[in-house]
This record gives sequence, structure tokens and C-alpha cells, in this order.
Amino acid sequence: MSRYPKPMARLIEELTRLPGIGPKTAQRLSFFLIGLSKEEAHNLASAIMEAKEKITFCSQCFQLTDADPCAICADQRRDRSIICVVEEPKDVIAIERTREFNGLYHVLHGAISPLEGIGPDQLRIPELMARLGPQVQEVLLATDPNVEGEATAMYLARVIKPLGIRVTRMAHGMPVGSDLEYVDEVTLGKALEGRREL
Repeated sequence: MSRYPKPMARLIEELTRLPGIGPKTAQRLSFFLIGLSKEEAHNLASAIMEAKEKITFCSQCFQLTDADPCAICADQRRDRSIICVVEEPKDVIAIERTREFNGLYHVLHGAISPLEGIGPDQLRIPELMARLGPQVQEVLLATDPNVEGEATAMYLARVIKPLGIRVTRMAHGMPVGSDLEYVDEVTLGKALEGRREL
């Protein structure tokens, strides 16, 4: 028998389905949510439902949006000669925060991972290939610097280069403000490999 009333036990169970939320955090959150006023609880529930009903994927880049095409694809000031390929919608937001990239994006919605049964066919690669018209001069591969991200980048480079399009990769290296003695060997190796002339 549960220690909690049934509605609260259900709330805890549903909260544990969220990524990174374990039983203890779910309990804390449920107590917080129960303590909200009815209006605050309604506003939260309404925001969740509105996001669920109105958020979709851009038909061009597959980024999350509430309008199709998304604001980035619709912006005629963006450089249409370069497409930055990322794994997930959150990666677009991370790159946009830098204010250093003014091209377009393409979201794959994952990375190649044979161990998880994810191959090129499960990703938005055919849609990327369809976008590579004469206007596109460069594809910047901004997949994660892990085994799956590297495998995805290598696969994409192999299928895009024969089209005569320049393929570049995000640089990997040491974080700004770090000390050499504390940087792991892989990161340090990537920093040496990606060194550039001053």
C-alpha cells in the first residue's frame, strides 16, 4: 500500500518519467506542485498542453517551432550558403546563444548508433540531402564529440563531399579558462589536432 493518497502517488509516478527525475526528486516536486494555488497549477497545466498542441517541427530544418517554417528558416537575412547540422533541437539554441553563426540549420534528431539500432535511415539525413542544392556551399557538422557524433559526422562527410560541397567540422579542444594540467587526454589530443596558425 502506498504511503501517499492515490492522486499524489500517480503524480509522483508520472514525474519519474521525466528525464533526470528520480523518485526523491519526484516526491519533492509533487509536494511543491500540491502546494501551488489552483490558478498556478492550472497555468502550469495549460502551458504544458499549449506547448504540446502548438509546437511542431519545421518542415525545412526540423527544429522545434510554433510556425512553419521556423523563424530561422524564414529569416531572409540568414546566410543560405551554409547549413549547420546538429543532433537535437537544443543544439540549435546553444549555437544561437553564441551569436557567431548566421547560416541555416538542419536537425538530425539523433546520431548514428549501431548498438542502439540507429542507422542513417532513422535520422533526417534524406531531408538534409534534399536541401543541398547549388546555393549551399558549406555543411558544418556540429554533432557531439562522442563516438556516435563522430560516426555521424564521418558518414555525412562521406555522402556530402562527392557533391562538391565543402564539409567542415566544429573544432574540439580545451575550454576557455582551463589549465592544461586539468584537461583530459582526449580533449587535449583534439586541441592539438585542431590547432591553427596565428
